[in-house]
Amino acid sequence: MPVPPSSSARAARDALAVRLLNLRKDAGLTGRELSARCGWHPAKTTRLQKGMVAPTDADIRAWCAACDADDQAGDLIATARAVDSMYLEWRRLHRTGMRKVQEDFYALHGRTRVCRVYASNAVPGFIQTPAYATALMQSITDFQGTPNDVTEAVAARIARSRFLYEGGHRFVVLLEEWVLRSRIGCHDTMVGQLRHLLTVMPLASLSLGVIPFTAQRIMWPLEAFYLFDDRRVLVETLTAEVNVTQPRELTDYHRAFAQLSKTAVHGDQARALVEAALDALG
Repeated sequence: MPVPPSSSARAARDALAVRLLNLRKDAGLTGRELSARCGWHPAKTTRLQKGMVAPTDADIRAWCAACDADDQAGDLIATARAVDSMYLEWRRLHRTGMRKVQEDFYALHGRTRVCRVYASNAVPGFIQTPAYATALMQSITDFQGTPNDVTEAVAARIARSRFLYEGGHRFVVLLEEWVLRSRIGCHDTMVGQLRHLLTVMPLASLSLGVIPFTAQRIMWPLEAFYLFDDRRVLVETLTAEVNVTQPRELTDYHRAFAQLSKTAVHGDQARALVEAALDALG
């Protein structure tokens, strides 16, 4: 498995590799000796202790057994799985369909007091209409070639909207104006979605800003990301979900969100941009 393209995941992978390296050294073994005990090529030992590849559960058990440290295998396996969760391919997450992932997001939103969202590709799930969510999730399922449970997944996604009305949650959303103009689904689907945005904008739990086409950029457009309180950032790429927890990176994402906020319009100005997008649909 290749190294995840996130410095948080990279740092965690390196830390795990150092633990394996120190375990070997504490056991007084050379790399070749450990490789012989594990029954694999020395090059594999080198790759594992340099963090070049992710160890499997079996690799860790074999490593610990070779070092007479079976008692550490469980903790190391748990650590490796946590590292693995920092970078998750959508096809892996959706291998049985999209419903389970949507239910996990529901639980995550339930635990989050303030969710900040920069949406550069689509309207965020918790303010989507069923028709818009269906069109979007159907296109994702078709592209990925994963099992089609769109109906169930849409129901799980739309359920998140309850947090707009209960539980004291707060949502701060920044939309690029092109999200309002990008046609997801048919004409009627987009009309319904834009009207829904106008309906939810006055909610006390929601702050909705729009970054106009004409805004002078002090922060370049980024991939969509979600900040869950001060604990976690979830970045959405074409192929994967990247989970960021390293403090330095969390600070960078919060700073980026603040910079993007400076170029957004709110209130009546934001409403005017939504209405303009709606008028353009005819």
